[in-house]
Amino acid sequence: MIEKEVTVTIKEGLHAKPAGELVQNLSRFTSDVEFQFKNRSYNAKSILGLMGAGIREGQIITVKIEGPDEEETLEWLETFI
Repeated sequence: MIEKEVTVTIKEGLHAKPAGELVQNLSRFTSDVEFQFKNRSYNAKSILGLMGAGIREGQIITVKIEGPDEEETLEWLETFI
């Protein structure tokens, strides 16, 4: 399992369009991806979960990734987010 703090650099945060793109791209990976933000956990492969999180640009989230392609998943996620 990989756990890392990441600063969100997406302009205006994870609103509908970038959240949709994130979920769509993460579906290519088999690893489970979870975001922890404000003492709550969110499934990063669920658009409804991400939309409810209210993650904005400049905020720090903890990313937890577990699975056979976790390093590739983290590498892609860091470039996207």
